[in-house]
Amino acid sequence: MSTVELTAANFDQVVSENDFVIIDFWADWCMPCRQFAPTYEKVSGNHDDIVFASVDTEAEQQLAAAFDVRSIPTLAVIRDKTVIYAQPGALPEKTLEDLIQQARDVDMDKLKEEAQEA
Repeated sequence: MSTVELTAANFDQVVSENDFVIIDFWADWCMPCRQFAPTYEKVSGNHDDIVFASVDTEAEQQLAAAFDVRSIPTLAVIRDKTVIYAQPGALPEKTLEDLIQQARDVDMDKLKEEAQEA
């Protein structure tokens, strides 16, 4: 599956219609972003149940600001309309796969319950 271009215009729709979304915040001038792109694209092909999205931080500054992106590349993981991970850094393939497995393993009911109690 190829990545989806995420914009302010389609963000709500993509997140509300999909239970699991991973977002790569990038810019064309960013060398680490360009080096990470093939890994991100390759891993996206291993997970048909996940939407792999990308946000061009130059074109979508408002969206990048909403996620408080200060360094790129930054990855964000959204499950059930909840951000469960957001960190800068290009990940090697194995580490990205590990992150996806950890995100799959999150008990979303428990996480939401803890958030309501806090």
